[in-house]
Amino acid sequence: MTTSRSRSRRTLVFAAVLLGLISVFVTRLVDIQVVRAASLSEQAEDLRSAPRTVYGARGDIVDANGVVLADSVMRWDIALSPSKAKAGPLEREVDGEVVEVPLEQTAAELGEVVGLTGDQVLGIIESALAEDPDSDFAYVSKLVDVGTYEAVEALDIPWVVPWRHPSRTYPNGSVAGNLIGFTGDDGDALAGLELSEDACLAGQDGLEQYLYGAGDYTPIPDSTVVLEEAKDGGDLQLTIDSDLQWFVQRVAAEQVAATGAQWATVTVMEVETGRLLAVADVPTVDPNDPAATESIDRGSRAFTASFEPGSTFKTLTAAAVVDAGEDEPGVVAPYRYLPANGANINDSHFHEDERMTLSGVLVDSSNTGMSLFGERLSDSERFSYMEAFGIGQRTEVGFLAEDPGILHDWRDWDNQTKYTTMFGQGLTTTAIQIASVYQTIANGGVRMPVTLVDGCLRADGEPVEREVEEGTRVISEQAAADTSLMLEQVYRDGWLADRWNVPGYRVAAKTGTAQVPDGNGGYQSGYLVSVSGFAPADDPEYVVSVSIMDPVKMNSSAASAPVFQEVMSQVLKTSRTIPSGAEAPELPAHW
Repeated sequence: MTTSRSRSRRTLVFAAVLLGLISVFVTRLVDIQVVRAASLSEQAEDLRSAPRTVYGARGDIVDANGVVLADSVMRWDIALSPSKAKAGPLEREVDGEVVEVPLEQTAAELGEVVGLTGDQVLGIIESALAEDPDSDFAYVSKLVDVGTYEAVEALDIPWVVPWRHPSRTYPNGSVAGNLIGFTGDDGDALAGLELSEDACLAGQDGLEQYLYGAGDYTPIPDSTVVLEEAKDGGDLQLTIDSDLQWFVQRVAAEQVAATGAQWATVTVMEVETGRLLAVADVPTVDPNDPAATESIDRGSRAFTASFEPGSTFKTLTAAAVVDAGEDEPGVVAPYRYLPANGANINDSHFHEDERMTLSGVLVDSSNTGMSLFGERLSDSERFSYMEAFGIGQRTEVGFLAEDPGILHDWRDWDNQTKYTTMFGQGLTTTAIQIASVYQTIANGGVRMPVTLVDGCLRADGEPVEREVEEGTRVISEQAAADTSLMLEQVYRDGWLADRWNVPGYRVAAKTGTAQVPDGNGGYQSGYLVSVSGFAPADDPEYVVSVSIMDPVKMNSSAASAPVFQEVMSQVLKTSRTIPSGAEAPELPAHW
């Protein structure tokens, strides 16, 4: 009985407490929703939330030694709230007194810092409000540097807010600019490796949300919530040596100016690996200011502009002839050769019939002699050799807009093309392809994949190296050695012997002077002159290939020879390559 009364009493007490709590909550609810609704609504209006992009930094582009060629730096976009700017004059404490600063003065102060007039700043405000009377955001200036950012902050204008914005800069200016490419003001990749390797370089933007006071547009501390993490891009490592690249560009630019040429390309390739150590184009672009360069000069002609190579291509034909065992006996080369199929071939200068070896044909650069040797192979055999050397195909680099060149199927060759393809006409190649041909011969007949990018280092430190492809044997080791010896005779006995001499080293090289198609079925008046070769010829390490378009003041291979000499000398010197020992053995030019 006593227990029952005790339970009833506790139940009544609990019910009374519960009713009291409910009454408190109800009273509070009425106070919030009815009594103070207007006041609380006005306070809430002073707090707003907004999303904000958090930029993922773009990765660096570095050379083979880690020298930065492209990096991201912090810039700021300066924005303002048009509606807050027009809400009333800015209050500022001056000499202990609070004074009102009219909008016109504030706009002038801001404009002076960002490089605008006060009227221009006012125009931005008025234009934004004309589109949206409640506009809360408009850009005043984008991508300003740290000095400008600090000057804006010092103005302490509550309705002006700087936003962090990573931007691209190129510390070495135009060095390798033709390869690197560039980005736009918004950070999007637009050209070159910046674009083709965007998957490595691009960062991933994140998103955060924060609260700011509507009265002064100032973010509230500790109110930021990360909605999506930003991720930085990876670093791209090139095979290019930036010091060598600078030197090669300078030498090429000087010769273009001296000869009045339209443009030039110079390539330096590592024999054993196929890695490109320098790819210079003149004119070239400074990625910091691409608009200052004509659009046609902003890329890399070494990859994108194919041309009839001319006599430098005779080396490929000679290598094929030797590999097929058809270099003996010699030929009797006339000034003009009229094959039975109706073709018409002549040399560049008149001469009586000459009994020439294949070596002599290369030294004299005889079209007729090379035709007589070349016809010992079938069209399909020569075509197969050309394909194996990489002619008519894009290189493994996959450079943006890379030109594969033109190599028609042998079944489509007309009677003249059957012969002109033996000495570098009737087909087109790029400068990179020609360098690869000489690399193959220098490397004992093994063609290595052309390489410009070594790999990508992710932001988390994980390297993503390029898959290393094995070389492909194109000609026998003996055929490569024999062809190399012939090219040494060209270097030593050819007409440019005194202009491309590299003291202390055996060098194998060949010149070329090619007509350039005008696009209308004919040829331009100027020539593309070139030199390609490798050294030391007794233990090859480097290929240098030079092409100069229409050097009007010296329209022959003599224009490209000094560039070859300077660049090859620099490469051998800086790499501390051991000089050659004994001189190359002499091969007979006649029989």
